[in-house]
Parts: sequence; structure tokens; C-alpha cells
Amino acid sequence: MEYTVSQLAKLSGVSGRTLRYYDQIGLLKPAKVNESGYRIYSEEEVDLLQQILFFRELNISLREIKDIIHQPDFNQIDALRRHYDHLLKKRSRLDQIIATVERTIASKERDVPMKDNEKFSGFKKQLIDENEQKYGKEIREKYGDATVDASHAKMMNMSQEDYRNWTKLGEEIMVLLPKARQTNDPASEIALELARKHKDWLRYTWPNYSKEAHANLADMYVADERFAAYYNRDVAGGAEFLRDAIKHFLEVK
Repeated sequence: MEYTVSQLAKLSGVSGRTLRYYDQIGLLKPAKVNESGYRIYSEEEVDLLQQILFFRELNISLREIKDIIHQPDFNQIDALRRHYDHLLKKRSRLDQIIATVERTIASKERDVPMKDNEKFSGFKKQLIDENEQKYGKEIREKYGDATVDASHAKMMNMSQEDYRNWTKLGEEIMVLLPKARQTNDPASEIALELARKHKDWLRYTWPNYSKEAHANLADMYVADERFAAYYNRDVAGGAEFLRDAIKHFLEVK
């Protein structure tokens, strides 16, 4: 089968404007352009469009998708298996949120008892799953399964107040980081405050806090490009500065 832009748009639900944009940026080129100037798509492009939509469902940027699907060794079957696995995990996270909503409705409408920590169980489980997917392999290799599982259990059992305080601390750290970075001094008072809050933030989820583990995590923030990208996202050199501030804090405290 061959499709024009309008036919492929109708088939896929993707607008013709979007298909033309995908062609413009080199993400999805038509198989050919006919004598009348119409873009013509073959089954190969249809399959690639499906892959693009799967990747978009996983919130992957168009630039990243282009790099992935145009690799010489790109394998559609392997990609589909990975999509399937990611979508199952996404469904599991949504199921957790839905279950929490259902229990909350029951508690409001029928006075069904609901503990405070249960009100946030879906959100906490979602956060755990996301972190496990992103960093689980490296964290488990570094700290061991028992430690990571104990940390997850501690998070799931957080009270409403602890969960709120933990979330607030995380937000305060990201607000303090650019301010501390401006001093260019990891020994400054604001840098010490930043590191202190980071320690307090960790202790909400770590079963056992230690200076050594804290220092190792700080090193990972720089060594692992995903951690580094997170802390450098809005602050140039943010990951390195946070590491240095933590290391200084651990030496003086």
C-alpha cells in the first residue's frame, strides 16, 4: 500500500501538518514524491511512523527519536519489545494512581478508613518505579538490593507529613542550588545549607545514613551523565558544585 499525506494522516491520526514537519526535519521522509508533487509513503514509512508515535508516548524528544530510528543497526522488533516493556510499566504506575483515587473516593463518600500514608501510595510508587527505571541498575550495583529495597519500603511507609516535608526539601534544594552556585564557593554558608538540606532529604528515604554513602552519591551525581544532566539542567556546573558542597559539609560536620 502507498499513501499520500492526507491518507496517512487519516490512517494514523497524525495531522498532515505534522507529517510535513517530520519530513522537513528529516524524521520521516516519504518514500518518493510523485509527478504531481505529492509525498508518497510506503509500508516502511508507516512502520516508522508507528515507532515514532510509540517513542512520543514515552515522552522522548523528536531529536532523540531521529537519532534512534536512523541508526544503521536500528531493529524494529527489539524496539517494539522495549516499547511493550515500558508501556506495561507505565500502565502499572497508572493503575497505582487509579487505585489511590478509588480508595480516596470511597473514604470520602462511604467513610471507608484510609491511612494518611495510603493517600500518597500511588504517587510514591510511581516515583519509585521511575527512579528504578532510570537509575536502578547503577544504584543496586553500588549499594546492593537489600539497601535499595529497604529505601523503597521506607518511602512507601512515609506519613503524610513526612512525605510533604521530603517533597518540600527536594524543592528547596533545587531553589538553593543556583543561588549557592553563584558564590562559586562550596564552603560558603549557603553551600553548607544546601548540603545540610540534601542530607536531611536523604534521611527521609535512606534506611541508614552514612557520610561515606553520601559522599559516594555526590560522586555519582557527576560521574553519571543522567544525574549530571538533572543538576546541570538549569545551573551550569550544578552537579559539580553540589558534589563539592556535600564533600566540604561532610568534612566539617
